[in-house]
Amino acid sequence: MSNPTETVANKNTLGTLHLIPVGLGDSPIHAWLPAQAQAQAGGLKLYIAESAKVARAFLKLTPLQHPLQEVTIHELNTRIDDETLENWLAPLKSGTDIGLVSDAGCPAIADPGARAVALAHRWGAAVKPWVGPSSILLGLMASGLDGQRFAFHGYAPIEPAERIKQLKAWEQISAKQKQSQLFIETPYRNQAMFTSLIEHLKGNTQLCIARSVTTADEWICTRTIAQWKHQAAPVLDKHPTLFIFQAA
Repeated sequence: MSNPTETVANKNTLGTLHLIPVGLGDSPIHAWLPAQAQAQAGGLKLYIAESAKVARAFLKLTPLQHPLQEVTIHELNTRIDDETLENWLAPLKSGTDIGLVSDAGCPAIADPGARAVALAHRWGAAVKPWVGPSSILLGLMASGLDGQRFAFHGYAPIEPAERIKQLKAWEQISAKQKQSQLFIETPYRNQAMFTSLIEHLKGNTQLCIARSVTTADEWICTRTIAQWKHQAAPVLDKHPTLFIFQAA
């Protein structure tokens, strides 16, 4: 059996995995990331990211303490095997801090970074989540729908018949459990998703559209399906959008 004192000492020698949110769109960094988080991001020289391009664009906004060319960025996706991920995180064992960023918003939320976080916990390394934007939470906050009971589903099926079937199943769950249903869509399919929602959900189901949260194009509106049918469809094409609905 391990000695608790040894466990604490071991944790103190390990590096920290910093979970640093990035922006949800084109807006100044001071509007969505606290100065202390900016400073931490600018001081790290090793990152795991969903996309190196997005990570570099984010780091250029921070007060970098060294040339960007000196920052190592590993790209994490579903094709990366466990052994590779362990090698990327291995510097934690020698006390090196590592940053984890997503393509948009908070890392490890609707993002493959959760695997890195789980591994850091297994090794006993500290995991530090930094305050920053989450479209899921910001959209839910502004929706007026139930924030006590909610479920985030990621993406709905692409194939139309399967998508309609899934939306109706979520609506039944929402009605039964009094639960808000949250999901996202690839931006170029947003308009088709909106059409599916107003055509196939019940008229008294409430639907919130949260578009381009924290940017100049931010627009958040909640209406019943019946009300949405009597107003112009929102412009959602190419805009990151969160869909939230709650059945009566």
